[in-house]
Amino acid sequence: MSLKLCRSCCKLAALCYIISTIFLYNKVAKMSTSSKNVIRCTATGDAMITKRLPIDGEYSGFNAVRDFIMQGDFRFSNLETTVHNFESCAGARSGGSWLCSPPGVLEDMRKFGFNILSTANNHALDYSYEGLEKTLQNIERANFPFTGTGRSLADASKPAYLDTVSGRYALIACSMSFNPENMAGAQSSRLPGRPGVNGIRVNKKYLLPPEDLKNLEQIAAKLGINCKDEILRGEGYLPQLKEGVQPFGDLMFELSDHAEIVSTVNESDMQRITAAIAEARFMADYVVVSMHNHELCGKSKETVDPVSIEFARKCIDAGADAVIGTGPHLLRPMEIYNGKPIFYCLGDFIIQLETIQSAPEDMFARQKLSGDERLDVLFNTRSNFGKRGLCYDPIMYKSVIPYWEVTDGQLSKMTFMPIEEMFALPRSRSGWPQPNNSMQILEHFAGLSRNFGVDIKIENNLGVLQI
Repeated sequence: MSLKLCRSCCKLAALCYIISTIFLYNKVAKMSTSSKNVIRCTATGDAMITKRLPIDGEYSGFNAVRDFIMQGDFRFSNLETTVHNFESCAGARSGGSWLCSPPGVLEDMRKFGFNILSTANNHALDYSYEGLEKTLQNIERANFPFTGTGRSLADASKPAYLDTVSGRYALIACSMSFNPENMAGAQSSRLPGRPGVNGIRVNKKYLLPPEDLKNLEQIAAKLGINCKDEILRGEGYLPQLKEGVQPFGDLMFELSDHAEIVSTVNESDMQRITAAIAEARFMADYVVVSMHNHELCGKSKETVDPVSIEFARKCIDAGADAVIGTGPHLLRPMEIYNGKPIFYCLGDFIIQLETIQSAPEDMFARQKLSGDERLDVLFNTRSNFGKRGLCYDPIMYKSVIPYWEVTDGQLSKMTFMPIEEMFALPRSRSGWPQPNNSMQILEHFAGLSRNFGVDIKIENNLGVLQI
């Protein structure tokens, strides 16, 4: 009897051991699954916000847009305006319109859900250095992490960091489109740095075959277009020309066996970006690069220029996890390069060019108007009463917002909300984003991206990346 009891006890003990082992295994497996590191990001294109959100409630569509943005822990936009109360003189040149927005728009960007900004774009110095300084102060006062402009080149190019429960994010922002005087300058032992943009200069080579180059040389001689530079070069104020190079004003043509324009990223600027990526790679869990540019090629603005492709891919090769393109004010394709997303342009998130509260004399002079004219006269003259320009081209009002997840270092999910900025509506509503359920935007974006090997399906009014 005792022997049977002993055997029963042994069987019971063995069964208990097996059950406890299975329980422990399931618990460990569950812990392992729940401990997966998931990065969550949302991003938009340019926010050219020049007026405030309604003071008495949300406009139709606001909540849906905000809720989609809020899925991300990293929630990005490119703030393409200066932010102050017209406290400085206008710059001699601008990025197009001279953009200035009241500081309260930063509160509105918060309401949309954004928690990190790029300020690197061609409008950053529309109101010169003092306007940039006021903008920096106002964004700092609003406690927004941002980068892309600064009080020196080192300041403008340093990463901005965002700490969340899901991880630490880094943003590096730069612009390929800017007036030369707007590029930030490096500080030295002799002088302070120059405020400005974290600029990426684009080197252009103009190639011509021998006969065409000879003809160009003869035309230059007849016009005398190079006389001043030749004198300065002789006095040592300009570098000597390489053999086979023919200047024509500011353009440099080189001897080749064919005609071509070759654009490349400035090497020192690329090195500065890759150094920032390396530092951010050490400091953060996920590194995003924002590039703003207006480089064009081919016959359509949707065509991605070779230099943008070169730059974006070099950023990924250097360790960036994603590249967000802005600038041309419309959708361009996306690609997945080495498992990392590159958005070549996310279009406009907010476009409000005609609700700026003031404009400098220079902006009126461009339209051959007196600075004493009203703003409505200025904008009607520029647009030919609504027949031309960014504010009157419906394609500029259509975009997508991507949301993506990266699980344990691998892109695991990406969806796209199609939006439009309410074209041809009353001034109070135009320029604000709302969902668009017509499917045309998603079909257009999917078609563009298909050329880069990206497959996007449409499910439940959202684009879904096929991974």
